[in-house]
Order: sequence, then structure tokens, then C-alpha cells
Amino acid sequence: MQIRVLGSGAGGGFPQWNCNCENCRRLRHNEINATARNQSSIAISSDGENWVLFNASPDVRTQLEQFPGAHPKHQVRGSGIKAIVLIDAQIDHSTGLLILREGDPLNIYCTEMVKEDLTTGFPIFNMLEHFCGVNHSTVPLDGTAFTIPEIADLRFTAISLTSKAPPYSPHRNDPHDGDNIGVTIEQISTGKKLFYAPGLGATETQTVAAMEVADCVMVDGTFWTDNELASVGRPEASAFKIGHLPQSGEGGMIEFLEKFSKPRKILIHINNTNPILDEDSPQRKILDNNKIEVSYDGMEITV
Repeated sequence: MQIRVLGSGAGGGFPQWNCNCENCRRLRHNEINATARNQSSIAISSDGENWVLFNASPDVRTQLEQFPGAHPKHQVRGSGIKAIVLIDAQIDHSTGLLILREGDPLNIYCTEMVKEDLTTGFPIFNMLEHFCGVNHSTVPLDGTAFTIPEIADLRFTAISLTSKAPPYSPHRNDPHDGDNIGVTIEQISTGKKLFYAPGLGATETQTVAAMEVADCVMVDGTFWTDNELASVGRPEASAFKIGHLPQSGEGGMIEFLEKFSKPRKILIHINNTNPILDEDSPQRKILDNNKIEVSYDGMEITV
């Protein structure tokens, strides 16, 4: 199984366009050992020719242009991307669908809750009907695995994660199963498994079960501390409150990942304020000591 990290940053990317936090300021002035990041997305394939795109960020055009596996090869118009799986309906994971409108209908896999959000509060699906159209397939949440046509040798199993729907969702303050999911991707011929959850906000029984049997986990790396956004004037927006598990502290991601000895551990969806973006920081050293990797744009992983 081949995984390509198209974007490793959280919403807004790094540097964020309007942010003058220490990380963003230092990156702009070449004063930090760090690299710029697009908003989070990955692509997965078993044959190197046909790919599944996980999330469509606002940076999707740049991401796909920089990824040869997505380029048209056999016809005037086309793509190596055969389907799109949406983890949630957040802006940074769905806005890029509008950029992909020039072609055949988009084959989109998402939960019924995500479909509801993207046809009501943020009606991208409705808008796309005036261009390419959408072929929607429902992602099951009952433990049933599904496969995707043209994607050989891979099957997908989703679990619901505790989270909040986007601010424009009709049920923003009434959480439902399927607002946010984690997905296990298994290569059928080898049994190798990746667990992908860029919006992991709590440690739950089903999450532990999925991660225990995975060979690689790519999970939420948004914040280092729970109150990190206070440094940019948002003290009310704690990591836990907005659906992210910070790395440090009691009950944080580092402590949680200690439970698992089998999988390779990789963080993705890293906010511009997170000190781990500085590769020389003490926080990055802590991750290194715990054998936790930090993803970067263009990273290639084989499972």
C-alpha cells in the first residue's frame, strides 16, 4: 500500500496567511528549521496508478499538480484520482471539491451526516450538480467494510469518532455518529493496515481496537497543548473543545500512543501554532524520543 501526504497542515496551512505567531513569522524570515505545509490530505493506492483521495482541501489544485500519480496519462482529460473519501464536512477538508469541477462526476464516499452538511449548511454537492455532478456512496458505520471500483486490493472500514459538526451544520450542537470518522485501509493481499484519523478528539474503545491491529497510524497532530490558541487571541477555543487531542499533558496523544507497540506512528493535520513544526524544538525532541513522526507535504509511506 502506497500513501502520499499531499498536505500535512491544519486549516489555514503553514504559514497561515494572516498569522504573525512565532512559527509563521519565523518561517517567513527564514529563522526556523521548518517547512511550509498545505492543508491536510492524503492519497492511497495499491498499484501506484489508481488513487483514493482522502479529503479535498482548498489547496487541492497545487497538491495534485505536485503529485505525478494524479496527472492525466491515457486521455486528454483524466486523473489518477478515482474516488474521494471525506472524513468530515469541515471547510479545510471539503472546499477543494469545487476546484475539481472540470470533468466527470466526482465519486465521493462519505457518511450521511457529511452528505447532509454538504447539501444544506455548506451546499457544495448542490453547486457541483451545475458542473460535473456527484456520485455519492454512503460510508457505513456498522463495521461493514466497503470497496471502491477501480481501486484494486484495498478495502475500507470506518468508525465514528466523537467530534462536533462544522459551524454551518444543521446539527452543530447536536452531535451525530458520522460527523467525523476514522478509517482503516487494508490491503487485501497482504493484510497490512493503515488507520487514518486526522480529527481525533478522544480516546474511545473503537479507536483503540482499530489502532491495536494497524501497521501504521496517521492521527491528529493539531495542537501541542490544550490552550495553544490562547497565544493567538482565542482563549475560548481549547483543543478538546473543538475536537482535537493535544499531544502533551495528561490524556494527550503522546500518552495515548504509548499503548500501542505495533504501528508506525505519524502525526498529521498540524496547526501553524504547534511548536513541533520547529524541527529543533524541545517538543520535537520529545516526539522523537517517543518514536512519533511528524508528516510533511510530499512524504511517501509504504505499508
